[in-house]
Amino acid sequence: MKILLLAGTSEANRLAEGLTDAGHEVIASLAGATRVPRALSCETRIGGFGGADGFLDWMRANQPDLVLDATHPFANRISARTSDLCKELGVAYLQVLRPPWVPDAAKRQIEVASVAEARTHVAPGSRLFLATGRQTLDQFHAFADCYLICRQIDPPEGPFPFPNGEFLIGRPPFSVEDEIALFQKLSIDWLIVKNAGGAASYSKIDAAAELDIPVLMLRRPPQPDAPKVASVEAALEWVADLADH
Repeated sequence: MKILLLAGTSEANRLAEGLTDAGHEVIASLAGATRVPRALSCETRIGGFGGADGFLDWMRANQPDLVLDATHPFANRISARTSDLCKELGVAYLQVLRPPWVPDAAKRQIEVASVAEARTHVAPGSRLFLATGRQTLDQFHAFADCYLICRQIDPPEGPFPFPNGEFLIGRPPFSVEDEIALFQKLSIDWLIVKNAGGAASYSKIDAAAELDIPVLMLRRPPQPDAPKVASVEAALEWVADLADH
């Protein structure tokens, strides 16, 4: 089968390997958010499609049998658009969506619906570690009385958008021990994360629990009403069943 794999997650990396090993023709697509992404074991295109029209043009020109959406759980606009356009084209679509984390109140973990709700939990003068990505950093303008540290993979292209903060550069994975040492060095009072789910990025939450640092988890946005599985293994089985029919 010819498969378009919307990538950018650890699940996508594993899917690329598993699908190519199974003999499928795989084209992975990366949005280009990371300047030097990890290499995938298949043909890879980097950069967006140019909106809905560009995606439709690409699909018609390349005619994949299936689109596997293994983008980040917060890339909901991409997922919704892709699901809708695949229905329009009559192309099979499957979302690979890892389960969200379940907040543990005993470990001072709180899920919030928005950055605005997160603001109601944080006292003035707090030092916040933001593991939410630079794309949503502008939403933290209401935290002017706190100090913000935002970690990202690539060096910033411009200054920090607020006077009360800084960028921290780091490429995952990070061990729990590394995160503990970092949070202690930075005197972090709160950790704010997107509820991305998965084990790969949970080390910072484990580190916060070890240090009794409270964690605010931003709730996931709504996902498309489309077929979905929760693991790489289930996705590979789904593809194998589809290929047999």
